[in-house]
Amino acid sequence: MHAPVLVLKDSLKRESGSKVHHANIQASKAVADIIRTTLGPRSMLKMLLDAAGGIVVTNDGNAILRELDVAHPAAKSMIELSRTQDEEVGDGTTSVIVLAGEMLHVAEAFIDKNYHPTVICRAYNKALEDAVAVLDKIAMTVDVKDRLDRVLFVMCNNVRTCEELYWNKIYQSIRGFDRCEHNHQYTLSSPSGDLAIDATTTAGVELGQGLREVDIKKYIKVEKIPGGQLEDSKVLRGVMFNKDVVAPGKMRRKIINPRIMLLDCPLEYKKGENQTNAELLREEDWSVLLKMEEEYIENLCMQILKFKPDLVITEKGLSDLACHYFSKAGVSAIRRLRKTDNNRIAKACGAVIVNRPDELQESDIGTGAGLFEVRKIGDEFFAFIVDCKDPKACTVLLRGASKDLLNEVERNLQDAMSVARNIVKNPKLVPGGGATELTVSAMLKQKSSSIEGIEKWPYEAAAIAFEAIPRTLAQNCGVNVIRTMTALQGKHANGENAWIGIDGNTGEITDMKERKIWDSYTVKAQAFKTAIEAACMLLRIDDIVSGIKKKQAPGAGGPSKPQIDQEGDADNENMIPEDVACLEDGYSLISADS
Repeated sequence: MHAPVLVLKDSLKRESGSKVHHANIQASKAVADIIRTTLGPRSMLKMLLDAAGGIVVTNDGNAILRELDVAHPAAKSMIELSRTQDEEVGDGTTSVIVLAGEMLHVAEAFIDKNYHPTVICRAYNKALEDAVAVLDKIAMTVDVKDRLDRVLFVMCNNVRTCEELYWNKIYQSIRGFDRCEHNHQYTLSSPSGDLAIDATTTAGVELGQGLREVDIKKYIKVEKIPGGQLEDSKVLRGVMFNKDVVAPGKMRRKIINPRIMLLDCPLEYKKGENQTNAELLREEDWSVLLKMEEEYIENLCMQILKFKPDLVITEKGLSDLACHYFSKAGVSAIRRLRKTDNNRIAKACGAVIVNRPDELQESDIGTGAGLFEVRKIGDEFFAFIVDCKDPKACTVLLRGASKDLLNEVERNLQDAMSVARNIVKNPKLVPGGGATELTVSAMLKQKSSSIEGIEKWPYEAAAIAFEAIPRTLAQNCGVNVIRTMTALQGKHANGENAWIGIDGNTGEITDMKERKIWDSYTVKAQAFKTAIEAACMLLRIDDIVSGIKKKQAPGAGGPSKPQIDQEGDADNENMIPEDVACLEDGYSLISADS
């Protein structure tokens, strides 16, 4: 018999086979169970405490998972799914985790029966293709230019709310809808209330050929100011930022139809890059030096004032002398503005950011703004550049009772704006309330009967896994899950009634088209693809090797740890006699007696 051959070091730990599959599936299910209760409008909230003592209260799947510190590699991979979904489409972060966890859960039975993971993955990929085909079939196209049509897609289930009285305010503020308790219809409460639609419509840019792009991160700023009521939140047709004019007593704080100039250069004497020494031989030389500085700043100001601006904004510093020239000419000035805010102002009022005052042109002046005003909100001053003619950037002003509430409103608003952006880019809707998943599940079950071979059973299991979304919605509503799911499966059994789903607020089985509960096609398709592809990836892992250290580059070894002599070592050390000559480090040590 041959002796065993050791390939891996003793420090490495290796797991393989079905043990790895079961461990990965259990870890993924654990992550899915954490945020399962945060799905739907009747979802629970999670309170997260960080190391610094800060508190986050939220029901946003991605916000919860990114705060978690998990050890298992499969759990880390699941958390990455949520982040990917958030970056790609901005919503569906909870759905994708719940669906991926369920896909892995139903695959566990086949792993126990010694099905090869490749067979399961092949069936899952086939199910994904058919699921996307069903989505295309039941999707409904809307006209994004028609406001009444745009009103439809804001009824998606992406803004998650909790208690009827408290969190419903968030829902109505973001969506701009009031719910009528008698006929269950949704009506637009006010033109300015529909924050998500107004913001994305304002910041949208036409790319030609009917395409439209909305850059939420760059050109839509959310400004949160504690105080007031949620109903006071609004979308400004322009920009606001936390700045006051340089000289409040001398400069105007309110200008109607201002001519705005944006600069990216300092309006002060330029200092040397390195330390500069100047030798002055006469007393007059000092006054010449000061006069040169003053003339330099005066020339800068005259080049700017030549274009008769009403408001000058610079990202860099502004000296007292420049402030004097501007106030004397009746020009208001703001300094040290953020680059991102400056870009938004340029988009809003049509100005061009200039790097050198001597390159200024009349076309660089922004004349699109209707009003510049500095207002005091609470203890701080805010500058408003609003009433712009055709703004391509805007600010969403959020008011609320506390910072925690405002943070949660902002998270939900970001999801709502992402959905609005997706609809603008791809104007297709699918029914919400779990109706889409039930339709996909019913169609896949029908199709599974025509599939031959052992792939039939994993394919059918994938169809059943889609029911996890409506089942979770029913659980979070507090209704009888078994009765509700049986009734829904009965209505969807023949592949018809694609619009029948669960009303997330009441738990009733209703027509989603009548209730106007929709989901974005882009979000739903991305969730299906991400969940199934991630489940296939985790199923194909059959070996985990841990304990691998990073290889260091040759000669990159760190300094060795200094050794500290203990007291006992020093006592036991052999002392060198004085009369003995020894050679150390190339020096001859000779005793004093010799």
